[in-house]
Amino acid sequence: MLIYAIAGLVTFVFTTVLTIAGVGAAFILIPVFDWLGIPFREAMAVALLLNSIAMIFASRTYIRYKLVIFRTAIPILIIATLLSPVGAYTNQFFPIYILKWLFVGFLVFAGTMMLFYKPKVRDEEISPARATGYGVGVGSAAGYLGGLLGIGGGNFIVPVLVWLGFDPKKASATTSFIVIFSSFSGFLGHATFGSVNLPLLAFASVGSIVGAIVGAHLMTRRLERAQVKKIIGWILYGIAVKMAWGLL
Repeated sequence: MLIYAIAGLVTFVFTTVLTIAGVGAAFILIPVFDWLGIPFREAMAVALLLNSIAMIFASRTYIRYKLVIFRTAIPILIIATLLSPVGAYTNQFFPIYILKWLFVGFLVFAGTMMLFYKPKVRDEEISPARATGYGVGVGSAAGYLGGLLGIGGGNFIVPVLVWLGFDPKKASATTSFIVIFSSFSGFLGHATFGSVNLPLLAFASVGSIVGAIVGAHLMTRRLERAQVKKIIGWILYGIAVKMAWGLL
């Protein structure tokens, strides 16, 4: 029971910080749960549902502040929601050590995005047709990989929306709304194979809800996110190195 209480506290801390940064906390909670002794696939399933729960509460705030762009979110969330269970289904065919190496690669990618990605103002507006094509592409990748690795896919969607010319804050808020649906469908895919740890889910859900509310409040109050993202980026690099070292 102590392990689950610690997991709940860790969930609160990381959900708060990562909501400020505009992404879900699943990708950092999974390795932490793994270190606490929770089976990797169970950690993935619970992290997906936590992503969905946290983003529901965060999106309530974002919608109230008119930060969610629904005409962009709907097409992406439809394709991501459809493909997330496919990723969850194929997860069972990968050995755990392969999944962990894939996860290490994702952590390096996410850390690099946090540290070095800087939105640029586009010189020309992308046509609606091209924007739709990019949306379908990123929704497909985010949905499948989000379900496969238990991460929700928000880290793939945010940079694409910013590249398309969206305000970074609106891109994060819109992605948060998409992640509600893609994460939940991925969770259902994992739950089909009995990968849900109910005690962990109970404790971590409380931390996720409170963390999302606090993080969304801080984000909408124009808190400077650059320093937060740098800290998260270096933490992700550290986690990736530790996981890789353990695998070797």
